[in-house]
Amino acid sequence: MVTDTFAMPGLHATDHLFELPLDHARPDGRTVSVFARELIAPEKRGQDLPMLLFLQGGPGSEAPRPDAASGWVKRALEEFRVLLLDQRGTGRSAPITAQTLTELGGPAEQAGYLAHFRADAIVEDAEAIRRELLGSDRPWSVLGQSFGGFCTLRYLSAAPQGLERALITGGLASLERPAEDVYRATYRRLRARNDAYDARYPRDAAGWQEVAEYLVAHDVRFPDGERFTVERLQFLGMDLGRSDGFEALHYLLEKAFVTLRNGRRLAEPFVHEVYRRQGFVDNPLFAVIHEAVYAQGSATRWAAQRLLAEAPEIPFHPGRPLRFTGEMIYPWMFEQYPALRPFAEAAALLAAKEDWPRLYDSARLAANEVPVAALAYLDDMYVDYDYSRETAGKIGNLRLWSTDAYQHNGLRAEGERILDRLLAMSRGPQ
Repeated sequence: MVTDTFAMPGLHATDHLFELPLDHARPDGRTVSVFARELIAPEKRGQDLPMLLFLQGGPGSEAPRPDAASGWVKRALEEFRVLLLDQRGTGRSAPITAQTLTELGGPAEQAGYLAHFRADAIVEDAEAIRRELLGSDRPWSVLGQSFGGFCTLRYLSAAPQGLERALITGGLASLERPAEDVYRATYRRLRARNDAYDARYPRDAAGWQEVAEYLVAHDVRFPDGERFTVERLQFLGMDLGRSDGFEALHYLLEKAFVTLRNGRRLAEPFVHEVYRRQGFVDNPLFAVIHEAVYAQGSATRWAAQRLLAEAPEIPFHPGRPLRFTGEMIYPWMFEQYPALRPFAEAAALLAAKEDWPRLYDSARLAANEVPVAALAYLDDMYVDYDYSRETAGKIGNLRLWSTDAYQHNGLRAEGERILDRLLAMSRGPQ
């Protein structure tokens, strides 16, 4: 383990770098570097505080890079050391990018390597790190946001002895349902969020339709020379699941067109802003293993694409309103995004992979004794509330907080209050 320390306003940080097995079932095989940043309040340095592991959303996203003690980190540092783990393949943890992919061999070798980047491997990493930092007999607490909640359910299934408590925000995954059920539900939630956006900004529908029809009729290029397609326009709908997402889209639309002497054109600032918001350069794993995080014993076979037949409003045709997509990954992305093209063959192999191991142990979760406090959002576009409630009913010793006060980014928007309440829930009845 390699360490380094530094300070910033209200925080003292210790960086850790671990060398861990790619496949924990083969400890003598290939290894990956895994990075974690430990935070503590400066005035508490030297105190042997309990540790809170944070597992971020994704998959494919690095841990937060705080520049001060604020939000949920501020509340956590009142009583914990906080460990921000760059989940394998992200940030400084053996990052997976188009650039590093070339080191892995051909598509089959790449797919074999990338199959080790799901929640099961992340939890194995976390357990190895816990034992090294705290010792085998000292558990820690975990806070899992979104996909980090999926990882937390895996932790409760595979290594509950490592946990003192588990806190989950927007991350109660279905324990048994296949990817088809997940995307059927999220298409339903996506439809509702599109309708809610139209209700808040009723004039925007005509504006987005005009943009889409312009893209169909004209060859518009992004700064990298790639074509600006309707599909990439629709992918802006990822914003619809955030508390400020409607406004982000509304204000972006305001600058969509400019009127010149030779007619109305898409404005360059608009094109550049859409380009800036997309790309997958730093998080291709989000696309490559997104469906695989739901796979247990069967192939996903591009479930989101197949279920488009049940969402006929999404494929755009001139003369009708544009509908945004959400947190779905489609095969066309591996053609249209340059950062994903090198992954296309490996991603297809992963979509066809049948022998994914199970992630969750339903019997162990039903008998769970680790205190679990979970926040589920009633209007969550990414993680279906009905399935979250279903999962909550199958986990022992879990207290559920359901609310429509936040969107999926609640922890980021009001983290101090949310973490405070979840900690209280984990310590006794509410």
